[in-house]
Amino acid sequence: MSSIKILLADDHKITREGLRSLLEKQQNVEVVAEAKDGRTAVSLAHELMPDVVIMDVSMPDLNGVQATRQIVGRLPNVKIIGLSMHSDSLFVTEMLKSGASGYLLKDCAFEELTQAIHAVVAGNTYLSPSISGVVVNDYLHRLAKVDLTESDVLTDREIEVLQLIAEGNSTKQIALKLHISVKTVETHRRQIMNKLDIYTIAELTKYAIRKGLTSLEK
Repeated sequence: MSSIKILLADDHKITREGLRSLLEKQQNVEVVAEAKDGRTAVSLAHELMPDVVIMDVSMPDLNGVQATRQIVGRLPNVKIIGLSMHSDSLFVTEMLKSGASGYLLKDCAFEELTQAIHAVVAGNTYLSPSISGVVVNDYLHRLAKVDLTESDVLTDREIEVLQLIAEGNSTKQIALKLHISVKTVETHRRQIMNKLDIYTIAELTKYAIRKGLTSLEK
């Protein structure tokens, strides 16, 4: 049996090192690379074609939800397992909507992570038992009520720009990161503000934090 190739994406180096150390002790598992942010994870996934990406949900520059969407959109055979401190239904359902095959809480036992890896490689979905109820309840709620989230209102590129604005990047810095013109960034910012009816950077930042696009901890 060939080894399961794993890409670790987490902005905390100590977390990546701990996961690598534990995973490399497992048979038929190989950690092929590490990424400290979502944008690097997307690039490495395209370069290395791992079997599984273990993806932190809250990362700077490009969060785990958007990184998952970009990877799965182009590489549908790559399985994503979301890893987060958050059991909130917003984080869980947004990751699953973006194409993740699994979602674990960071305080789970390592044995649960290995179980999740083998489950998603086999084509199944894996959720931490402690959050399965959250997903079911959210699903039932959505059946009863149309729920528009920011991903229904904003385009993927606008969500990227919103996260970068909230993280304090200037218009020029955003243009460089996304390889687009300053004018295009300004257009995106104006469209974001119009769609959300929010017209200050401070309020945009609060909105991004509330929606889980970025975190005060970063």
